[in-house]
Amino acid sequence: MTAPVRYGSVLFEEALTYSGMEFLSAIRDGRLPHPPIAETADFRLVVVEPGFVAWAATAKPAYRNPLGGIHGGWIATLLDSCMGCAAHTTLPAGVPYTTVDLKVNYVRGVTPEAGVLRAEGKVLHGGRRLISTEGRLVDGQGKLYAHGVSVCMVLEAPKP
Repeated sequence: MTAPVRYGSVLFEEALTYSGMEFLSAIRDGRLPHPPIAETADFRLVVVEPGFVAWAATAKPAYRNPLGGIHGGWIATLLDSCMGCAAHTTLPAGVPYTTVDLKVNYVRGVTPEAGVLRAEGKVLHGGRRLISTEGRLVDGQGKLYAHGVSVCMVLEAPKP
């Protein structure tokens, strides 16, 4: 049985005391809260491995665009989250990052009937300053809905 998902913010200074793997594993395991965006967009962290993460997500009718499909911004949010977190798994404690580039390709429309979707992010190349990632949004049968690539910038550790 899975514990209920908690949502909230972790202070930046506290977050930096963990490596990316430790931080994201603590969120997945419920020792730290999922970020507020995960509550708003209804997704939860389910897999954390070095260079790879997966979020489970459910498209709600409230996420529909004016034409009735699920808004592309929701899909982009999922892909940005999984790709950025995949990059984060490679970073030591004290080193933050940010997304500097995001490209999303929409393959087919998402509807609430798609069920639980899985946003998977994987590191393609981890450099000293830039980390290249790719992401995929699939349903339970592995059907692809969207895919993308991103580049994350490794930032300077804050000065004490």
